[in-house]
Parts: sequence; C-alpha cells; structure tokens
Amino acid sequence: MATISEPAAKPSRDPWNAEARWLRWLTLIWLVLGLLMLFSASYPVAQRITGDGLYFFKRQLLWAGLGLGCFWALVQIPLRRWFPWVGILCLLGVGLVWATQVPGLGVSRLEASRWLDLKVIPVIQPSELLKPLLVLQGSWIFGRWFHHPPWFRILWVVIFAFALLGILAQPNLGTTAICGLTLWAMAWTAGIPAFTLLATAGLGILAAVVSILSKDYQRRRILAFLDPWGNAQGDGYQLVQSLLAIGSGGLWGKGYGLSQQKLFYLPIQYTDFIFSVYAEEFGLAGSLFFLGLLTFYTLLGWRVMGRCRELTIRLVACGCLMFLVGQSLMNIGVVTGVLPTTGVPLPLFSHGGSSILAGLITAGLLVRAAREAG
Repeated sequence: MATISEPAAKPSRDPWNAEARWLRWLTLIWLVLGLLMLFSASYPVAQRITGDGLYFFKRQLLWAGLGLGCFWALVQIPLRRWFPWVGILCLLGVGLVWATQVPGLGVSRLEASRWLDLKVIPVIQPSELLKPLLVLQGSWIFGRWFHHPPWFRILWVVIFAFALLGILAQPNLGTTAICGLTLWAMAWTAGIPAFTLLATAGLGILAAVVSILSKDYQRRRILAFLDPWGNAQGDGYQLVQSLLAIGSGGLWGKGYGLSQQKLFYLPIQYTDFIFSVYAEEFGLAGSLFFLGLLTFYTLLGWRVMGRCRELTIRLVACGCLMFLVGQSLMNIGVVTGVLPTTGVPLPLFSHGGSSILAGLITAGLLVRAAREAG
C-alpha cells in the first residue's frame, strides 16, 4: 500500500538505550500487576460461573504469553519494515470491525455487538486489534502527509472515518473516542493544518452526539453519570458500587484478595471496572503508585518523541502513548465517576484476549520506537 523513498534513520549507538530499557521493564511490571489483579478480581465470579476459580486467569495467561511473544518480536524488527504492509493489514482490520454487524459472525453481549466469531479461532474483538494498526498506518499517512498525493490523503482519511464509524456502530463509543483522539493527536503532532484538525474534531463530536441521542442506553448512562445516587438501584448501580469500592479502600486498602465489592456487588469487576477492585484492595497508596507508573511511562514516551529524528517514528510513539496511557486514564475516569460510563478496558489489566494482545503489541511498538530514537 505504500513505498518508502526516504532513507532510514541512523540507528542509535546503543540499541537498548535507557528509555527502551525503562519502558520494557515498566511494561512487564504493569503486566504482572495486571495479572495479579485479574486473579483476585475474577476468582469469585469464575468459581461461581464455571466451578474453576482460575478459569479467567488461565485464559488471560495464554493470551499474555502470545502477547509477550509478539512484544519481543516487535522490539527486534525495525518499524520501517512494517510500513509497506500495514495498509493491507489495516484494511483487513477495518473489514473485521464491520463484520461484527454480520448475523452469525457478530457476537452480542451487554447490548453491543463488538466481538467476532470466525469459528476457526477464539472469539476476538476486532476494534482492540485494530488499535496498533491505526498507530502504524496513521504514522505513515500523517508523517509523510505533504509527500502523499491529495487523492491518497483523502482516501485514507475516509478509511479512518469508516473505521471509526464501524466501531461506533457496534456501538462502542468509548473505543471510538480513544481511537479518534489518538489519530487526531498524531495528526496534530505531525503538523497537519489547523483547519483540517478543527473540521475533523467537529465531525467527531457531531457523530458522538448523534450516537448518544439515537441510543437509549447511552442516554441513560449520561443521566446516571450526572446523578448516580438518584438511581442507585438502576442505571446508576454500576457507578455507585464502583465508588463504594474505591472509597472503602481508604489509605492503604483492605489487602490483596480481600475486596468485598467483587463478591457479586460490583458488575464486570474483572473487565472494565477492575481498577475499582484494585483501589479497594490497595487503597489510595496503591492507586497513586499506579498513577505514578503511568506518569513515568508518559515522561519516558515524551522523551522518546523528543529524541526521534524521523517524524514517522515520533508519531508511532505518540499513538502508542495515547492508547496505553490515554486509555488507562479514560478507564480510571469512568470508574471514579469523572467520565460517563463507557466500555473501555484498562490496558494490561482487564480480562480479554484481544485487549491484552493489543496492549502488548502497542507496548512493543513503543519500545521499538525508543530503540530507534536518538
């Protein structure tokens, strides 16, 4: 889908510079912490549903192993080798996103059809797997914006919009928002003209408003966000239970494995609301530790972006940071009541094979960008 005409950036003298090493270890710490929390948060519900308290944990371990294999492979492969092929992969990813709307292929859960059953492989969530592909293709498109012919630029802007509409149609407003914000941040970093950025932002906001107005459950979520205690046994139940979990954690928490809210009070406690269980068990101190990890991760990512000589590599780092740290902050905002409830997982924490695989692939791309910076 693309050809490379510019010379590759000179490799760093140290293929594993300080930023790459720190990002690698922080990713592994983040992953281990997430697996420990998944074990704690999922054990009671897994025991009740399947009779095996380790059911969800074992599945997550398998996907984490696959993700680590991808992570290690990606940190070894120069990013420029992906650019000629990622356009095709991105189109395939967009096709899979829209395939969730096909009866017999799409799998519906919790009023949404976000999963795909291809029969020959486990059920996947295409919107999660699309994220690293959007980073790579967005980096190539925006990083060489003024080198591409106008028709090529327009074509890919339309394709990106079609991808976002496919995610919104599932419906999955949270993932649509984080994907749109990531592409927008990459375009801004690349120096795309302000008029284009403002126009796309306006269209994105309009699409979100139309989606909320046309989906009854999304309107109810907004109302529950504004006053969760007003309907604590109805639409506000999820958020109220989340706030109770976080508040009961106190300063130091109740201790690992001792959360009370995960015992069938807090719904989906091992997926989108796993941070509530973490905050209850480790308290304010543990929450600040995790936020500190995200802050350090962000500072390292910014340093990588500042050292990148090649714009496309800088945009890869930007997109990866948005998906890893930006999505984490969005998830934490939801469970703490700062943002309306949306189905956005906490990267490397929440249960889900596609989510943890996409998270580790994205982290691998970031570490590779760090190795090529300087």
